[in-house]
Amino acid sequence: MPIATGDSVTLEYTGRLDDDTVFDTSRKSVAEETGLAEAQPEREYAPLTVEIGEEQVIEGMEEGLIGLEAGETDTLTIPPEKAYGEPSDDQIQEFETAELKEMLGGQTPEEGAYLEAQNGSQGEVVHVDDEVVRVDFNPRLAGETLTFDVEIVDVN
Repeated sequence: MPIATGDSVTLEYTGRLDDDTVFDTSRKSVAEETGLAEAQPEREYAPLTVEIGEEQVIEGMEEGLIGLEAGETDTLTIPPEKAYGEPSDDQIQEFETAELKEMLGGQTPEEGAYLEAQNGSQGEVVHVDDEVVRVDFNPRLAGETLTFDVEIVDVN
């Protein structure tokens, strides 16, 4: 039976950027080969189960899974507008350096560091001077075309 909205789908996946860099995978062997396992030592690599239609994965992934069947493999190419969108200047926030330093317990953030906002989103510090700190809260994969190699393990 082909995958349809409302189905629970279990899949293995490997996500790559245009330059073939692996940015995410469910497969431990791929994570070890690419160095992802070292970068995320606490992570458990296992098949992903999602409910189609519940927006648990990016739009392009969900659309690409519809119609596939258990045991099938496919490569899904997902443009930015169906993934994390394009980067937006609206997602870059400015903070007064002194105020942010106080919030961070007296530490001045450095460019390239990541901060977590109260809503849980993460941002990269992209500018620091005596007056202002700019933090980019665009998703890390904004503007990227993503390619996923998927293997459908089970469909319920």
